[in-house]
Amino acid sequence: MSEQPPERVRVTGPTRRRTPPRRAGTGEIDAGTRVGAIYMGSLLREQGVLALRILALLAVTVGSLPLVFHLLPGLAAVRLWGIPLSWLLIGFLVYPWLLFLGWRYVRAAEANERDFAALVEEVER
Repeated sequence: MSEQPPERVRVTGPTRRRTPPRRAGTGEIDAGTRVGAIYMGSLLREQGVLALRILALLAVTVGSLPLVFHLLPGLAAVRLWGIPLSWLLIGFLVYPWLLFLGWRYVRAAEANERDFAALVEEVER
């Protein structure tokens, strides 16, 4: 008495229509036209300005710390939790500040790219 196994059935997913991938409005850029070069130049310029702003903020905040401690020697004697203030600022608190600046730069650069993509798509329509 041997039971016959059920007949095998091939299971497939739903059929999908093949649609061509939606292409972003980058025809001018891809073609290397003068207008595309202007578009890319504006994006690169905006990203460069953003980088310079972040670097300037870094230079003013972190770069000025040694100068502040040099000009105000009384700060060298300040201790928090038994640790000199200069060590706390330069040795420990700088790293979270660097992480924050990096995070802020990435978010702003992504926003620039989204704005650029929206502009290029709008012009192509």
